[in-house]
Amino acid sequence: MKIIDAHAHIFPTKVENAAVHSISNFYDGACMRHGGSVDELLTAGGKAGVQRYVIFSCATTPHQVKSINNFIMETCTQHPECISVGTLHKDFPNYEAELQRLYDFGIRGIKIHPDFQHFPLDAQDMMPIYDAMEQLGMFLLAHSGDIRFSASHPARVARVAKAFPRMNCIAAHFGGWMQWDAARECLVLPNVYIDTSSTIGFVGMEPAHRALEVFDTSHIFFGTDFPMWDHEQEITSLQHLGINDQLLEDILGGNFQRFYQEYAVDKTIEKKVI
Repeated sequence: MKIIDAHAHIFPTKVENAAVHSISNFYDGACMRHGGSVDELLTAGGKAGVQRYVIFSCATTPHQVKSINNFIMETCTQHPECISVGTLHKDFPNYEAELQRLYDFGIRGIKIHPDFQHFPLDAQDMMPIYDAMEQLGMFLLAHSGDIRFSASHPARVARVAKAFPRMNCIAAHFGGWMQWDAARECLVLPNVYIDTSSTIGFVGMEPAHRALEVFDTSHIFFGTDFPMWDHEQEITSLQHLGINDQLLEDILGGNFQRFYQEYAVDKTIEKKVI
């Protein structure tokens, strides 16, 4: 069985401690199970049998975009078990060139965290970026849902998904962290996928069970939200959902493997064909 963690944050060594501390503070002192280095990610995941990792880090300011993307690209070159997802910011001046640079490298996804980046997911300034992503054939991985803010409301993910129907959108945290009812109401769309991260550990099984009743189960990916959660713990939680073995295998890896086949590239530098 292939296990793929489709939601993992990593950070450069020089900012790792500060970044992990900042995330903990953002979520009201939430316990962080790990540090934020790629080495710790691979060690923690390896203990749980994880074979592939979708990694990213978000640019909170426009000037961070290129350096973070360079870091993700370098990391994936050194660790072929990692699948790279880039970052952008609505105020980054030359987004078309940066998207093309990422695409030429082999990166097929962009992560947006509206609450960290302080702009709505469906901001008007983001629409040309999504259009360029759709034209290139890239997917969006979006933080979705937070009862404290409106920038990442699931309805904003739905607006983007409907406006760009040829761009696949992954709505993290079962579609909407702490806004799971809204996610189930508006995100059952053909180009929307969800991941399992940062849900069961916060509030238990109920949102997961209800998501399985509503969403296409082939559109659900395993994700840990590393470094917040531990792979073994998250896999155990999914095993306790009471789903059959085939669906468990699909969520843990098979679904994302099939999803990513559309984007996989055969380049020596990227080595991302699953």
